[in-house]
Amino acid sequence: MLNILILLLTPLPPLQADVTLPKVFSDHMVLQQQMAVPVWGQAEANEEVTVEFQGQKKSAKADADGKWRLTLDPLTAGGPDELKVVGQNTIVIKDVLVGEVWVGSGQSNMAGAAGGYAKNDPELAKLLESAPYEKLRVLLQAGIWTDSSKANLIRFSALLLAFGHRLQTDLDIPVGLIVGAVGGTPSGLWVSPDRYAQDENSKKVIAGFAKNFDEEAAKNRYEAALSDWEKTVAQFKEEGKKKLPRKPSAPVKPGESTRGKIGELYNRFIQPVAGYGIKGVLWDQGESGTAIQGLDQFTAMGSLIGGWRKDWGQDFPFLYIQKPSGGGCAWDDSNAVTQKADKFTPPPSPMADGKYRELHIRIRQHPKTWMVTATDLGSGIHPTNKWGYGQRAAQVALGAVYGKQVAIYGPTYASHSIDGTQVRIKFDNTGEGLAFKNGDKLQGFALAGADKDFHWAEAVIDGSVIVVSSEKVPVPVAVRYGWGPTHPWANLFNKDGLPALSFRTDNW
Repeated sequence: MLNILILLLTPLPPLQADVTLPKVFSDHMVLQQQMAVPVWGQAEANEEVTVEFQGQKKSAKADADGKWRLTLDPLTAGGPDELKVVGQNTIVIKDVLVGEVWVGSGQSNMAGAAGGYAKNDPELAKLLESAPYEKLRVLLQAGIWTDSSKANLIRFSALLLAFGHRLQTDLDIPVGLIVGAVGGTPSGLWVSPDRYAQDENSKKVIAGFAKNFDEEAAKNRYEAALSDWEKTVAQFKEEGKKKLPRKPSAPVKPGESTRGKIGELYNRFIQPVAGYGIKGVLWDQGESGTAIQGLDQFTAMGSLIGGWRKDWGQDFPFLYIQKPSGGGCAWDDSNAVTQKADKFTPPPSPMADGKYRELHIRIRQHPKTWMVTATDLGSGIHPTNKWGYGQRAAQVALGAVYGKQVAIYGPTYASHSIDGTQVRIKFDNTGEGLAFKNGDKLQGFALAGADKDFHWAEAVIDGSVIVVSSEKVPVPVAVRYGWGPTHPWANLFNKDGLPALSFRTDNW
């Protein structure tokens, strides 16, 4: 009895904690080449952890909370190899490649699975039928790394798969793809919440909006909309309709989210992989706006991009798909990339508003950020040409990120001068030269005088300059091109086959 009592009173040794790694470190993973690659995890407090890979052996001591982190010296592309983590236990991660790692995020056009889109996308179907790919790996959403068997790829992002496959083929090194995307989601749910709270640009824009925000009027509009909704729901139920309209959202104050919690999807899908060595991000979102009262998409994306980079500890390139999707004609609609482009049309009357398209083009102004031009790739909320979108995104990455000699933009407004009744416009990204395609003349330009009344204009190519004039505007003040939510009637390209970007010289 005494022996039992002694055993009960003797302090037990503390439980030993096994070394663990985040889920993103798993068999079949790809590590980023040519950079100091972070590896981190949990262990017992003050435990020494050693990581061995490609002949390297690095150690780190866990802190008082059991967190440890170390970095491997820059790695050489290749593999497969094994990565070993040794502490009180040993973890061996098998089939590890080293190459290029890209993250894809956004809403439904990024989340949409390859298996579904392949039914209407022959090139994507061919890509799936040719699987597996020895040097391509994917991390399924909220899961672990997998090989590129057809069974895995049909569940993976169609857009990111087409993008990554092109990069892997052209660069001839392994490529790893990580996706975190949710359909119908605004950018406000994807910002880093901590960084957003500190973002001075967002604070400034919201403060400006708040000065003219009428809370009482917003409340009255909501109550009226709610009353109409209740009447509609009652009518639908009486008619036996099962699908009911969405209930109006209650008004919120400037800077607050109208849908969900700011940063909740970042916390769920992005934060768990933040810090894992990557090359860059491909983003496809914009249809759902920001869902932050008083904050525009341009400013929100600046907060998102900057916040992700800070939390990652990496100043990576950021590529994004132009919105709205499609809306323009193509240089060659027999090409597999652009075969679903909108058909060329005469200019509309009256003219439409292009501010939404302009807002998304402006996102390019954020540092190390490039837009994937999409006007000639096919329209729709969910364009079916995901292979074409992926090819164009990869072309931008190859030119902007990897330094390949490929065009990434069509003609882009640089400057203009007014010469009597004419406006002479200079462009960047003219490539092999300015040209027009479709129709028998260049169109899509509009002029206005001091009265701010725009009229369609005559436009001709003069070497590297476009000369624009209109009999209805004898004293031109401002010029616009491709100004509208869609512009199948605008047909300026460079001879590399890329469409000119919409622009305006006024701020009216």
